[in-house]
Amino acid sequence: MKVLVADKLEDSGRRGLAEAGCEVLYDPDLNGDALTKAIDASGADALVVRSTQVTRPMLEAGRLALVVRAGAGTNTIDVKAASERGIWVANCPGKNGIAVAELAFGLMLALDRHLVDGAVDLRAGKWNKKVYSKARGLFGRTLGVLGVGRIGQEVIARAKAFGMPVVACCRDLTEAQAEELGIRKVATATELAANCDILSVHLALVAATRGTVGDGVFASMRPGAYFINTSRAEIVDEAALERAVRERGIRAGLDVFVGEPEGGTGAVESPLFKLPGVIGSHHIGASTDQAQEATAAETVRIVRLYKDTGRPPNVVNLAKKTPATHMLVVRHLDRVGVLAGVFDALQRAGMNVQETENIVFEGAHAAVARIHLDHAPKPADLEAVRTCSPHVLDVAVVALA
Repeated sequence: MKVLVADKLEDSGRRGLAEAGCEVLYDPDLNGDALTKAIDASGADALVVRSTQVTRPMLEAGRLALVVRAGAGTNTIDVKAASERGIWVANCPGKNGIAVAELAFGLMLALDRHLVDGAVDLRAGKWNKKVYSKARGLFGRTLGVLGVGRIGQEVIARAKAFGMPVVACCRDLTEAQAEELGIRKVATATELAANCDILSVHLALVAATRGTVGDGVFASMRPGAYFINTSRAEIVDEAALERAVRERGIRAGLDVFVGEPEGGTGAVESPLFKLPGVIGSHHIGASTDQAQEATAAETVRIVRLYKDTGRPPNVVNLAKKTPATHMLVVRHLDRVGVLAGVFDALQRAGMNVQETENIVFEGAHAAVARIHLDHAPKPADLEAVRTCSPHVLDVAVVALA
């Protein structure tokens, strides 16, 4: 199995892939047309990326069967195009949770203690203790957490160590889970913003979360509150954030922003960082040695399981619900050609198979095939399946909810 690694991956990850029996092709600088050509020319079965964009032409170029994002989220991958070609897309969720949570608190502390401006003045030879000794402190201040996935939960754990009450908003968070985490749950992002001193965003970027934090959220925040974003830039309306900084004294710590340079270096043109009270980092939330080693190990696990079983873990593009309406249950002797006859009969009847599994009983004498169909078979169709082979023992239909 050939694995093309088109982004930086730790030595341990490349070594692990090789030990799993994979032929590893490593070129971390590949992107754009060069990556499309490499996918085609290499005949790679799997592609591993981190921040590199994976486009439709790339997915259509060769014979890829698996794309692994060595990180959380898959917004850099054309998941729709992959799904249309039956290509598995997997990621490594939660492996960077501690690293991102640590950075979120680093930004909070830097905002509160004016660490960035103070360091700049010291470098310039200026001493201004009178200004930089003014800070509110984090203890007792309410932290609002928008998104309570693995990263959000790591942030909550650290907030408790800082003595900060936590209020949270998350679509999937139940009252029971909130109680277990020792936090208070609210229903909306605007309600969350109105009830905290610091708002920290930890949402994945999907269609439903794009632009979640806009004028309504910022207008609900307390004047002078802190805003932290270590998730994705597109979740925030940056024009609304700029207005909130100018008009309401909101202070912001950003690890992500619109218009980030694509490479390792480049010019930053975002107007946000020209505003007083806004500090930032270079999209480094997951960039600790610990997080990268954990992500590399998870990447190896995904590829190894795919190689050994044909099905990788952490897949993000499987249908949550297929168009299947009925399940055909075929009990049969475990003989060559039985299922081929069943599928031929279904094809002649114009029925599309959505999912299927064949369960073999002890001794391998008999089996049961469970076949999900896109519509109900007619009596004549059932008879055709029943008589397609002398090894078919029984046929039944179950309506799916």
